[in-house]
Amino acid sequence: MKILAIGRNYVDHIKELNNEIPDNPVIFTKPDTALLKNNDPFYYPDYSNDIHHEIEVIIRICKQGKSIQPKFAHKYYDSVGLGIDFTARDLQSEAKSKGLPWAIAKGFNGSAPISEFIPKTEFEDIQDLNFELQVNGETKQKGNTSLMMYKIDELIAHISKYITLSTGDIIFTGTPKGVGPVKKGDRLTGFLEGKKMLDFEIK
Repeated sequence: MKILAIGRNYVDHIKELNNEIPDNPVIFTKPDTALLKNNDPFYYPDYSNDIHHEIEVIIRICKQGKSIQPKFAHKYYDSVGLGIDFTARDLQSEAKSKGLPWAIAKGFNGSAPISEFIPKTEFEDIQDLNFELQVNGETKQKGNTSLMMYKIDELIAHISKYITLSTGDIIFTGTPKGVGPVKKGDRLTGFLEGKKMLDFEIK
């Protein structure tokens, strides 16, 4: 399986990081070793001093496809969940300043905690989902999928022009504003339509 992620898909988040609004979806990847499941704790690595949380709605691909037309994209994913795109902001900023790739800033071990998946049929409208991240009980990020610049079907179509999607692939669809640092001892809880999906500790 592959982890494919979308950057800069919520305007307010683009503004908070002083980034440019992209003309197309920004795609990056995480290795499968980034996955963190079952609410296992996240162990803060010793090579960064500035790990940031980025809560995202994630989808799971259910069949192989390439060059998928947007009108057929809904057939290629079957379930929805929550994930956190942990980002080593100090490593990312350093790489960006030198014009270098920032793969390790996004793809380090454990940088992709994910929840269980819920069949998409349980939701009335995938493009109207409320989601939220709390740190130690305090809401830090709150978003709705209606605010995406590029909708889920558009993302599937765009990605599949370049990268063949396979069963089991996971797509991180972008984060709303409110990203910020985590520290050891923090408890992160994520909610999708009011249902608690993530609940783990930073160690």
